[in-house]
Amino acid sequence: MENQTLTKWAADQLIAMIREGNYAPRDKLPTEAELSENLNVGRNTIREALRLLVSRNIITIRQGSGIFLSEKQGVADDPFGFCLVSDRQKLTRDLLQVRVMLEPPIAALAAQNRTGGEVTELESILRQLEELMKNREAYEKMDIEFHVKIAQSSHNSVMSHLVPVISRSIAVFAREVQETEYEQTFISHRAIFEAIKNQKPVESQQAMYFHLLYNENRYAVQSG
Repeated sequence: MENQTLTKWAADQLIAMIREGNYAPRDKLPTEAELSENLNVGRNTIREALRLLVSRNIITIRQGSGIFLSEKQGVADDPFGFCLVSDRQKLTRDLLQVRVMLEPPIAALAAQNRTGGEVTELESILRQLEELMKNREAYEKMDIEFHVKIAQSSHNSVMSHLVPVISRSIAVFAREVQETEYEQTFISHRAIFEAIKNQKPVESQQAMYFHLLYNENRYAVQSG
């Protein structure tokens, strides 16, 4: 078997091992030596296969610590090529439209399916987000975490992977708007959280819809 073919075979076997072993993001995987022995291939082949999985955001390798399942779970950093789109205004409008279509029903699912632990995590993210808003600091990163956690709390595996990609629109939107909005964003996020916490799907969907529609309208006014 040629080296390139052997490397791909080994990578496929590692993916199967991860899938069948029910590994969760950040879980530690067996060592290179153990993987080499398990697959009956050389260490160099294992290293090449691991590099391939790193490039696909399936695993991360921390020097001195080991091999871990990536939190990105195989999702590319920019699968839709957002960074190459030259018309930033159109991209922002299109992304906001997609979010209005997708995220309100996701919030309703989160209200139905969230666990107590997920509510605790979501509240922790919200409090950090609110603190940034109170201090008039950049809150883009925590905003993305908030929306991603809602998608995860929906327990819909497709949306859990899709929303982190779509949430790049938050970053795009933040760069395109002329003034950062704090007050309404503060109110909207708290309303979304309270509805999910209290397991009210209709209210959750409405709160998310109003939040996103407000942003869409604000951007439409600004961009003319």
